[in-house]
Amino acid sequence: MKHTIKLSLITGIFLNINLIANEKLEDINVISATKTLQNINSTTSNIEVITAQEIEERHYTTVTQALNSLSGINFTSNGGLGTSTAIYMRGMASKRLLVLLNGVRQNDITGLSGTDFSNLIVADIAQIEVIKGSQSGIWGADASAGVINIITKKAKKGFHNTLSAEYGEFTSSDFGATLSYGAENYYVKLNAKKLKTDGFSAQVPHGDDVTKYEDDGYENTTISFDAGVSIDANNKITLSHTIIDAKSEFDGGAMKDSPEDKANNSTYDSSSKSKFSRVDYHNKNALVDINLYASNSDFSREFPAYGSNYDGDVREYGANGKVDYRDEDFVIVGADYKKFAHDNAISREYKNRAIFITNSNTFNKNGKSRTILTQSLRRDIYTAFDSKTTGKIGLKRVHHNIDGLTTSFNYGTAYNVPTLNNLYDPYSGNRNLNSENTKSWDISAELRGAKITYFKTKVEDMIDYVSIYGDDGSWLGGAYNNIEGTSTIKGVEIGYQTNIGEDFLISTSYTDLDATNEKGKTLARRPEKTLKLGVDYYGVEKLHLGLNGEYVGERFSRDDKQGQQTGKYTIANFSTNYQISPKFSVYGKVDNIMDKRYQTVDGYSTSPRAVYFGVKLEY
Repeated sequence: MKHTIKLSLITGIFLNINLIANEKLEDINVISATKTLQNINSTTSNIEVITAQEIEERHYTTVTQALNSLSGINFTSNGGLGTSTAIYMRGMASKRLLVLLNGVRQNDITGLSGTDFSNLIVADIAQIEVIKGSQSGIWGADASAGVINIITKKAKKGFHNTLSAEYGEFTSSDFGATLSYGAENYYVKLNAKKLKTDGFSAQVPHGDDVTKYEDDGYENTTISFDAGVSIDANNKITLSHTIIDAKSEFDGGAMKDSPEDKANNSTYDSSSKSKFSRVDYHNKNALVDINLYASNSDFSREFPAYGSNYDGDVREYGANGKVDYRDEDFVIVGADYKKFAHDNAISREYKNRAIFITNSNTFNKNGKSRTILTQSLRRDIYTAFDSKTTGKIGLKRVHHNIDGLTTSFNYGTAYNVPTLNNLYDPYSGNRNLNSENTKSWDISAELRGAKITYFKTKVEDMIDYVSIYGDDGSWLGGAYNNIEGTSTIKGVEIGYQTNIGEDFLISTSYTDLDATNEKGKTLARRPEKTLKLGVDYYGVEKLHLGLNGEYVGERFSRDDKQGQQTGKYTIANFSTNYQISPKFSVYGKVDNIMDKRYQTVDGYSTSPRAVYFGVKLEY
């Protein structure tokens, strides 16, 4: 009952505010929609962008926290910082998301669930591009739910340095430093981030007080280096290299141990060191823009308590060319080659070769109105799986008869191959797994800051972990299997953002999700309803106050609404920033200001109320 009251209150506040439409279009460019730089208003894809300003004003610690601010995105986590984390986009789990850092794949070849979001912290981020819906026609496998592209800041001309420090709850500290220099024909930039916390117990019996149990700490050092040189007006070389070195404590124990015993078990820990590198050569001439690149994603994870090591890498080489024709039309043709290798116990590899083409046309231009049509087609050839042909088509109409109205439609086919761990893990692997096949479409209407989208996704042979439970409900084990038939995920996203006068910025979104398998049973860990609200105040010079929160509706730990209820809660967070001088600022934030006890995964804790303070110096 109390959750209904809170939801009604938030909804009532939103509906009764006299909202003034903000007609100013954002000047944001994205690259993930078609693999070339475009203004966001010139793409047909369903895209949301998290800007550097949003990240810095709300002082997100992790990429997961930033992503959770968007409509249609939720997460689950097995404890606090550094513990296993999964992102759900429109009801599709992390393994179906392609995640890139400056164009380098983050999807962990040694894991079971795609990208390791637990170790992606906010460090020097310029923007996060989120493209929803099937994108295999452009990007290949791992993009059946969408693409997340994290782009770091570019070096400015001259010397620039930034220092930051944050302290807070759980003996937490977060230090950052950036050093850069930009000249007429070259630039270099170095960024380092050190996050450390004593944390809180990863496992806690449902509804219990997390402070009663031992702490599980976390430490993350992220270092990135970027450089570029312009050989002449038409030729440029850029390179990037990122190292993520993390250590985490977590709870574990034998299946017969009680939840209390597991929560107090501090003998388990893990460490990981990932390296991501890329070099690009770009040539621009009168006929075509050519880009050649090579990238490498290197993963290394250790679990001393289990005596297990997981090492692997993904090597990628590619080339593409863009030809502009007519006024705003272009075509991109390219090819890429990837090698996926998993060392240690599995010791297997596979290769992928692909060719692709994307064409974009803008026509029916009449004043402010225009129509944009984008088509993509891709052919992937594997050494270990069946070859696949996927495609995507997008249509957007900017209307002139209703000022500010934009409508769009996107349809795509996609697929996901099983990971090597899905196939060969000695405990949960299944060598008989088939690739998933996905079809998705969405239709949207947007008017002066308001947007509504209906989406529908169908997945044949969805790969999922199938648990086995005893008569008493206790977990006995499990393995990966294809869910027989077609799983259907559909829903509605409604969002609105506007300025109220000159002092307030209001943003809100609502998602209604229906995710079921072939038998009509609701899929686990996906909330049926989610409401998110953000209020930012700028009425006092040099001061920013922000309040953001979400209501998560009904969600269960097992399929068919079985197991523990892990939804029906409301969370709110507060942040404030004060600009003491153009170069120096201070800030504070409070996570979970209502000190709500909730769990996104049954038996795994979340942060109680936590207060943090920080400073930032730029010179």
